Amino acid sequence: MDPELALSRARGRASSTSANRSLERGMEILRAFRAGSEVLGNGDLAERTGLPRSTVSRLTQSLVEAGFLLYDATLRAYRLGPPVLSLAHAMRTGSAVLQAAAPLMRELAQSQHINVGLAMADRDEMVYLESIRYSRKVSLRSVVTGQRVPMELTSLGRAYLAAAPEQETKALLDGFGRRLRANWPALSQDIEQAIGQVRKQGWCMASWQPEVVALSTPLVFKRYAIHVLNVSTTTQATPASAARILKPHLMKLAAQIRSAVGDEAV
Repeated sequence: MDPELALSRARGRASSTSANRSLERGMEILRAFRAGSEVLGNGDLAERTGLPRSTVSRLTQSLVEAGFLLYDATLRAYRLGPPVLSLAHAMRTGSAVLQAAAPLMRELAQSQHINVGLAMADRDEMVYLESIRYSRKVSLRSVVTGQRVPMELTSLGRAYLAAAPEQETKALLDGFGRRLRANWPALSQDIEQAIGQVRKQGWCMASWQPEVVALSTPLVFKRYAIHVLNVSTTTQATPASAARILKPHLMKLAAQIRSAVGDEAV
């Protein structure tokens, strides 16, 4: 893969120099809205996107006219509009992988009383397409469809890094290094170990939250983008002990999904 394309994919940017800049910047405005960001003003949006306030003002007006943003005159700020949710619904119902995986994921989660998730990468984060939670820990049951988790800390993200094209992975790792700086050497070693484990054994483990162990494996298809499957549980057992229990369920489910999708793995 061309290095510039790899970096563009890692950043979620358009790869063509002739890309419509207004459209690209409009997408940046929408991306600025995250969980907990119910309303954002032009100043907030300028700060989050790095765009000039004059550009933000012009783009938000266009997005309001298109219905993708709703303007709150009292707060002088914007909310996401209904078309955004409609697009999310269309994406979920149009995903062949998710449609094949969801019933199998639910069956495993219910039978083993564990959490099962399916995610895809967006820039340097992983986004849950489906999250079926059977954890005893209330805070973990709040992990929902559409939620983002950090790529560098999670088994989901590390499994993705192992399966992504080499130059995309390198671009992402370089970005983590610049952002994390002092914390990067130790974290980099953990990520490299996880990548090696995925490439050798097909799965990796992470325990980045107290008493939570998560295992992930990438699903690589010929016709579809990389998806990552994970299982997790709340436990006081050692991560290694939990992994011995979770691994067979994860790998069996991955094989079932690949078979159900009917798309030969790369």
